[in-house]
Amino acid sequence: MNETNESHLIGYEGQRRDVTNGDDAGKEYTTARMRPAEKYVILVGDGMGDYPLEELGGKTPLEVARTPAMDRLARLGELGRVQTIPINFPPGSDVANLSLMGYNPAEYYTGRGPMEATAMGIKMNPEDVAFRCNLVTLSFREGRVYMKDYSAGHITTEESHAIIHDLAAIIPTRSFALYPGVSYRNLLMWRGGPEGIATVPPHDYTGKDVTESWHVYEEEPLLYNVLTKAIAFLHRHPVNERRRAEGKLPANSLWPWGQGRRPTTPTIYERFGINGAVVAAVDLIKGAGIWAGMEIINVPGATGYIDTNYAGKAAAALNALKEKDLVFLHLEAPDEAGHMGDVREKIRAIERFDKEIVGPVMDELKEFGHSYRVMVVTDHYTPIKLKTHTAEPVPFAIFDSLDPKDNSSAAFNEKTAAMSPIFIKKGHTLLERFIGIEPMT
Repeated sequence: MNETNESHLIGYEGQRRDVTNGDDAGKEYTTARMRPAEKYVILVGDGMGDYPLEELGGKTPLEVARTPAMDRLARLGELGRVQTIPINFPPGSDVANLSLMGYNPAEYYTGRGPMEATAMGIKMNPEDVAFRCNLVTLSFREGRVYMKDYSAGHITTEESHAIIHDLAAIIPTRSFALYPGVSYRNLLMWRGGPEGIATVPPHDYTGKDVTESWHVYEEEPLLYNVLTKAIAFLHRHPVNERRRAEGKLPANSLWPWGQGRRPTTPTIYERFGINGAVVAAVDLIKGAGIWAGMEIINVPGATGYIDTNYAGKAAAALNALKEKDLVFLHLEAPDEAGHMGDVREKIRAIERFDKEIVGPVMDELKEFGHSYRVMVVTDHYTPIKLKTHTAEPVPFAIFDSLDPKDNSSAAFNEKTAAMSPIFIKKGHTLLERFIGIEPMT
């Protein structure tokens, strides 16, 4: 272990650190549990991780992007990697952010749908199954089905609400209920429905043949009846007629996925004796925050897309921190750019995250008069080449105001994080390491 890597270990004795990659595979190290601070901030850039791209000279978007605030945090803090997606779990934001909030997906993850239902204030009975339900654009050609766009051309929330409101009237209300969300993200509740349907996330199949995945719905006649009724209804809906006239993609089908029943989760206050807040635009993060007993902070102009209100999110987090012990801020924009396969937009989203969120938060915390700790992390990779999520370990950096480091060569990206000996094998344990508090239960 070289001198630079040893600097990560200063003052961190007593906590096991698993190293499973590289030359240290199979070895175990011990580092200290961080002592508690007074304020904690977790800043999540969704999907920032990526693979080296030829068009970027063999670098990743995170390496190319100008990120002085995140690089400063990595230099003055602890840099490492964390496995947010356990083996055999889907590499989604739902699983990854549950891990980052300190919940073991093996115990608490049932699907994305219940998280979003919770955020929307929808009551779930124990026998109910909640599906995330996208408005999508499908193409039907020569007996095959293709996913033309997983978001119906990023349909607006206003348009989506009009469609879902009208569509809900033709859904069999005894078995199903349809609820509007944000943009293309909606919810379908199946009262007493099955959990084990092999659905797939539509964003994993943009531009691809989804015939076999569509046939899965045919195996559930009640659900398939809903979907076929929806296709016929949506074809002539005024919103879609207007979108076609404007040269936009129509929302011509529903795509249910990510289903599950609601689990029972202890709150972070019950577990650690601290209170918290969540700043996020997307329902799945809000739902996880509600499960954790945290207050949900809604920010005007926060869209869950690349046009979101970056500065407003930072201001909301800092304001919440005046009363709360911990704030969890989530930004969706880099992930959306990854799904689009737009490398320039992803770089831009990362740079805005750094300039308008990480930098202001770090600067303002100096004036709080409290000890504090800030973590920057990505939940999963969303590689430009693949346009979907992958499950490898992701970089994280933790700055402790009471224990600054001096890692002069560090920068916040996939390459430098992989050079660090610090690897958190069980992603849900990272929160305990970050707050330095033993669980109360």
